[in-house]
Amino acid sequence: MKKVPFGSLSAAIAALGTALAFLTFQLRADGYEPYVESVATASVVMYVTAGLVMLTWARARDSQGHSN
Repeated sequence: MKKVPFGSLSAAIAALGTALAFLTFQLRADGYEPYVESVATASVVMYVTAGLVMLTWARARDSQGHSN
């Protein structure tokens, strides 16, 4: 079985979260207040998802050592 690229997946999701965070600040500066909360929430969800991917990676790495 091929190794799953947890590191690159987590980095890509975190980069998406960062892009959404910058979009949140830009929307606020341009006066699009109704959309700020939704985009900020999506940004936080991306960061949490990236963290969960890293947690899954750590747990998968630990379980591989015990199965041998």
